[in-house]
Amino acid sequence: MSDVSTSRRSWLPRSMASRLYLIIFAGLMLAQGLSFALLYMERMQSATAVMFNTLEHDVGTSVAVIDRLPAAERSRWLNRLERDNYFYILGPGEPGKHLATDRSAYVVSLIAKEVGPDFHVYGNTIAMSPEQYQVHFTLHDGSPLTLQVTPRMKPVASWLPFVFILQVILLLICTWLAVRLATRPLSTLAKAADAMTPTADGPRVSQEGPTEVARAAKAFNTMQDRIARHLKERLHILAAISHDLQTPITRMRLRVEALDASPEQQRIIDDLHELEHLVREGVAYARSAHGGSESPVRLDLSAFVESLVFDYQDMGQPVTMSESVAATTTVRAQALRRVLANLIDNAIKYGGAAEVQVQRVAPDVLTVTVSDRGPGIPEGELEQVLQPFYRLESSRNRDTGGAGLGLAIAAQLISSIGGELRLANREGGGLQAIITLP
Repeated sequence: MSDVSTSRRSWLPRSMASRLYLIIFAGLMLAQGLSFALLYMERMQSATAVMFNTLEHDVGTSVAVIDRLPAAERSRWLNRLERDNYFYILGPGEPGKHLATDRSAYVVSLIAKEVGPDFHVYGNTIAMSPEQYQVHFTLHDGSPLTLQVTPRMKPVASWLPFVFILQVILLLICTWLAVRLATRPLSTLAKAADAMTPTADGPRVSQEGPTEVARAAKAFNTMQDRIARHLKERLHILAAISHDLQTPITRMRLRVEALDASPEQQRIIDDLHELEHLVREGVAYARSAHGGSESPVRLDLSAFVESLVFDYQDMGQPVTMSESVAATTTVRAQALRRVLANLIDNAIKYGGAAEVQVQRVAPDVLTVTVSDRGPGIPEGELEQVLQPFYRLESSRNRDTGGAGLGLAIAAQLISSIGGELRLANREGGGLQAIITLP
């Protein structure tokens, strides 16, 4: 059923602005075209009625004038009696066929009725594209007279098509303005939602404009404040739990350490250490949503990363800087240092060594890549390992798999400072952790 509905909508544009533009413009053009067609038909009928009502009287008068003129003077009057749709010929005219259309037969019958039977009126068609027919008269002196008719209706003025084109252009402009005014608040709201952070320092949507837009903007700002308040409450709750747990855990460890040494005692001490580690990591994850109270600063990213690499090298760790470009950016320095340290530690732990790169992938986009030659991560789990408490190992041994919060903390910290963390398997084996910064 979903495939059928999708195919039915496949012809529609994807964006709401394009759909609104198409619907409004098509509706207005249909209405404008219908109005123009009705106007054309009405003018055509009016012009035809006027022509039929005046043609026979005009022709009757003209034939009577020509009939009364001396034969030598008739040719001088022909130009005076000529009209847009017909003119007179002194002579028998051209041979032709019987009248081909009902309209031509009707016109000839009207003329014949107007001038009377003395002129022996008859008609014939001499062409059809465009239609041309002749009406033949025999004057009282026996001279032939021919009226050649070329029906041409001009129900609209010659300048009207240009007015129609201007109206279409005006419709385009008005439709564009209407769609822009209708969809711009949605675009602004979408951009604000994309840039929204877990804290209350995200972009605020202007509450000016129409009532519906103002209400939506106010609801969005209120939602952002509510999310920030809930996260702060979560942080306070976790901090309180950590504080309350630290004291009994410490008392338990002291009591266990006072017991006689035994394998059971050591296992209990190890469990207490792991419990303390879980509590600290849980609080760290909650704090990472806010990026701490640190203020963003503008720094030389290449020099910042190099100093961190040198610190590891001073400690004898296998960390190298393979590529670096001169670039500055505005970030929370301590949060970024913690993320990079986490990623480098993981690379050393699982790959034996870490390789760091600073690259510019776009004029305003920088990346910091931490690579290793470890076992990598299955493709289907590259995104899942960034979730809290997700571990590739089934055990909860801190020495092998940890608490499952390290990468989640790193991803959340990077998100809080406006960046993005993603993982990718490396060609030839290994893992790449790529930090993208604006």
